[in-house]
Amino acid sequence: MTPDNPIPAQRRSPHQEIPAHHGSPRHTTPAQRMIALGIVQAGSPALQKRARPFVLPHEAAAARETIRRVRAAMDRVARAHQFAKGMGMAAPQIGIDRAVTVIRTGNQELVLLNPRVVDRSGDCDTLFEGCLSFFDVRGEVVRAARVTVEHRRLDGVVETSRFDGGLARHVQHEIDHLEGRLYTDRMPAGTDVIPLSEYQGTGRPWGDR
Repeated sequence: MTPDNPIPAQRRSPHQEIPAHHGSPRHTTPAQRMIALGIVQAGSPALQKRARPFVLPHEAAAARETIRRVRAAMDRVARAHQFAKGMGMAAPQIGIDRAVTVIRTGNQELVLLNPRVVDRSGDCDTLFEGCLSFFDVRGEVVRAARVTVEHRRLDGVVETSRFDGGLARHVQHEIDHLEGRLYTDRMPAGTDVIPLSEYQGTGRPWGDR
């Protein structure tokens, strides 16, 4: 979910604790910058359980406030890092146990409340992904090229939307967060995450097939 980054990172498991850094901010790792911005890191119980759905429209006010807080966190992150492929954030990544995600690609923003994938295409693609919750590494992830997602509006009405290409990958990544999964759970057997120093220049745009 990120462009190439000039700051190398050591190979590590996404669940390995990232040590505190007391030196110059210029030498902090990408993951340490995410910690400073309030992003919950891999290994936290907050990222290992299914997020609670909103009861809509009864909890519309709570949903609006959660969306506001996710947007504010995304604004902070966007000021610290550029995202060539867009950015997504799920509420559990800022410590909120609720089922909402916000995805930004280009000049568009997508908000999904209580989303669940109800259909996946048979054709898949394997591309590199990154995650704000363990930002020092990237990993190749198998995803369906197209997905159909059921989600709710604030007034409680159920909607069904179809996504393809890069947006489908974003949507699947964020819904995984809401279900207590990380992208490493989707990586092919025998593969491992790689540090940014190895990733640079090896990824391809998510629209490519």
